[in-house]
Amino acid sequence: MKKYQAQLFLRYIRKSLSIFAIWVLINTGIFLLEYFSLVTNQYLTSDYDFKSAFIANAVVSVSAGLVGGFFTLHLMEYWLRKYAFWKALLLITLAYTATALVVSFLGASYAISSQYGLPMFHEDVLEDVVIFYGSWMFWKNFIIWLFIVVITLIALMVNDKYGPGVFKDYLLGRYFHPKNERRIFMFADIRDATTIAENLGEQRYFNLLKDFFRHIAPAVIQTRGEVYQYVGDEVVISWKMKPGLKNGNAIRCFYIMKELIGQKEEYYIKEYGQCPEFKVGFHFGTVMVGELGQIKRDIAFSGDVLNTSARIQAKCNEFGVDILASSDFADVAYQLPEGIRVERLGNIMLKGKKEETGLVTYVAID
Repeated sequence: MKKYQAQLFLRYIRKSLSIFAIWVLINTGIFLLEYFSLVTNQYLTSDYDFKSAFIANAVVSVSAGLVGGFFTLHLMEYWLRKYAFWKALLLITLAYTATALVVSFLGASYAISSQYGLPMFHEDVLEDVVIFYGSWMFWKNFIIWLFIVVITLIALMVNDKYGPGVFKDYLLGRYFHPKNERRIFMFADIRDATTIAENLGEQRYFNLLKDFFRHIAPAVIQTRGEVYQYVGDEVVISWKMKPGLKNGNAIRCFYIMKELIGQKEEYYIKEYGQCPEFKVGFHFGTVMVGELGQIKRDIAFSGDVLNTSARIQAKCNEFGVDILASSDFADVAYQLPEGIRVERLGNIMLKGKKEETGLVTYVAID
């Protein structure tokens, strides 16, 4: 869990710095655009001090970037997860308004104090700052930055929808045209889900699923996996070949998941009267990936690899194991987690396949 917390912290820092840099560049670009527009139309007088104006803008840019990149990002993600969207949007708007007042105060105070040669908190400076709040310039910047905040909010929401590593590809249009990729897939399914659902009832069972998917999330992030989709009590996780094979990440994901759920056993027994067990199936190969859908667009995978992975997972009960993989996958996934070895189970005919598929399981070394 410490490693997971460290990874979450690094992700937060990277996202915060990205927002900081983008906001500073946007604000600087707006300032320079307005300046050159004024110069071109000869609206500036000899009294205009470009250096002071640029420094004042830099103060605003850095202040807004720091607040937006670190504080606001944290609040955005916290509120979006805790409240309904309209309530989260209202809170974010209120936080933005308070931030805009503070940042504008810093920028205006610096510019006016430099112009008068007085301290920032001098009575005359503060009087002009109050007047500035009612000016066209303040409200224009307020609306522009409100728009930027909303766009940032939408980007964060889309990133959450597609997951780490996927949003960038979507934004760049990488999957606008279908393309082939070699990927690893793991189908994970809760054992005896139907019986559990009948015992718990719909609402408690749904809460169990939410808890289960939330508790295994660190395993996916630690092993650089991508959640492809949730289907009832099943989750499909995918890896690009290099990160999935490195350090046995794909296989290691299963064992981290087991460890995480084991650590929460007391919680599950208290809340639901039992701790969920699960089984997984692995396979790899070439799939077609691209944006799919008209009313609702999504990034989808298509290919025999997914069907085979699902069929392999379905054989776990037959072999009495929690993890199964194809022999082809075992041959390429030669880097295994420490203390784990491959045990070959022979060949079987999977439904829908014309040829037999070799299966393996993974067991602890005695």
